Amino acid sequence: MGTLGLRKVIASRATIRIVAGLAIIVAAAVGSGPVASADTGDHRAIVTESGPLKGMTVGGVKEYLGIPYAAPPVGSLRWTPPQSFGKWHGVFRATQFSSDCPQSGGGNEDCLFLNVYTPKAADNEDEAHGRGVKHHHDDKHGQGRAVMVWIHGGGLTGGGADQYDPSPLVNGGHVIVVTINYRLGLLGFFAHPALDAEGHLAGNYGFTDQQFALGWVQRNIAAFGGDPKRVTIFGESAGGQSIYSQLASPLAAGLFSGAIAESGSYAGFEDYTPWIVPIATGETSGTLLVPAGTTFATLAGCGSQTAACLRGVPAANFASIQPFPMYPFIDGSLLAQDLGDAFNSGKFNKVPVISGTNHDEYRLFVALDFDLNPAVGPLSTAGYAAAVDALFGPFLGPIVLADYPLPATPPADAASIALGASVTDAAFSCAARRADQALAQFVPTYTYEFNDENAPFALLFPPLSFPLGASHFAEVQYLLDYRGTPAPFTPNQEELSDAMISYWTRFAKDGDPNSAAEPVWSPYSATTDEFQSFVPPTPVVESSFASDHMCSTLWDFL
Repeated sequence: MGTLGLRKVIASRATIRIVAGLAIIVAAAVGSGPVASADTGDHRAIVTESGPLKGMTVGGVKEYLGIPYAAPPVGSLRWTPPQSFGKWHGVFRATQFSSDCPQSGGGNEDCLFLNVYTPKAADNEDEAHGRGVKHHHDDKHGQGRAVMVWIHGGGLTGGGADQYDPSPLVNGGHVIVVTINYRLGLLGFFAHPALDAEGHLAGNYGFTDQQFALGWVQRNIAAFGGDPKRVTIFGESAGGQSIYSQLASPLAAGLFSGAIAESGSYAGFEDYTPWIVPIATGETSGTLLVPAGTTFATLAGCGSQTAACLRGVPAANFASIQPFPMYPFIDGSLLAQDLGDAFNSGKFNKVPVISGTNHDEYRLFVALDFDLNPAVGPLSTAGYAAAVDALFGPFLGPIVLADYPLPATPPADAASIALGASVTDAAFSCAARRADQALAQFVPTYTYEFNDENAPFALLFPPLSFPLGASHFAEVQYLLDYRGTPAPFTPNQEELSDAMISYWTRFAKDGDPNSAAEPVWSPYSATTDEFQSFVPPTPVVESSFASDHMCSTLWDFL
């Protein structure tokens, strides 16, 4: 893009404040609601490498919460790869969540915890009791249940494992689900010469945490009834970008058998937004899109640029100066090359993949930066050209205005809808399609587009000037309960949710989402260019994805 363009909206400070405020509103709203009763009786202890632990049962799901999988990354361990936790004394009571990692609004550096959710029902039950999804038991494998590891989103700067209740997947698909925390923001993704000279893996500390947690799963999940040979990683937004990154990482080899990336294609698959840069660039020079690590050090009060000074700065200070979102670095070890280059060259971890996006991804960000920004307000017809220019810069701006024009007599929401479509296509849809085309050359790749235009939204927004449609994050609630609250689905949406749960959990079990219960989902082929369209009540095959998002007529040529 050649300008700060896209960063002005995606990474604006206004967006950070709005997101943080909305998170507080949502937490307060759902915190006073009904809470499922928990059975914390004297269950059988699970013996892990750190010692025995006991959990509780909630709503038919066995929960083991707040399990430390690594030593606290504090003091001299800040900005180093994770270390072993060691042993705890006695029986660990895994009955409550532990801290989220530092971010805008709170958190604690002692945050490397994970949560394990297992079905309570007997192994030989053929039907679960969640959303009514029929499943097939895993007797033919004989080594325990399939495992799904959820990596949360939040721009690599926020979020936490405790925000997602995977009970619909556990009960509906009879799988084990693990949710993990990992270091965020400048504590998780920071390139600085004083730190990188220490001789350890550098820059991508949050991704090293993810890999360390996956190693913990490999060594311990059998004690929970799981099969370490069938571990599927899945995540949304920055979690989806994490999935693509772990696929590309040579250091993640053998840690998982399948991968599901939801809406994670916004960096690494196009030339017009070079967000992921070599670590040497990230250390001292930076780019127009990625500020240098030395710049952040100065902002934090460490003009001396020493590691000792940086490790003495309070964590909250870094959370206050970090941009949103953040990105990993090509460090030569954990990420040897750009994600698109890794996939095109075949130098990635070759496992089956589900990859997809939502039809109206960027409308969420239009809402955050215009309607929900008191200083700006809804995007008007008169402000459309300036908004496009701010996003895309002087070269691409005129092209976007020509290809995403407003009608002669535009309705009040036309500018918001058009702006949302342009960035959805550029940053998400066509980028994902390029990733799909590369992956499908080497591994079975199942592609989807989430298309429920009337999807409820988990965040409590006031009325907007335009419909959110199938926006960013909208599909998550069809698979997990956000902050423990089931979405208010219609019967048709409930049926779509059941189908998606079936696809996701069947894939976790066999590397193939198909079963007799749902419409056939064929692996992606560049020849047919077909996607599975998730529309209520029943998914259908979609063959117009490229034309709908102007991939083959515009974005693939830039």
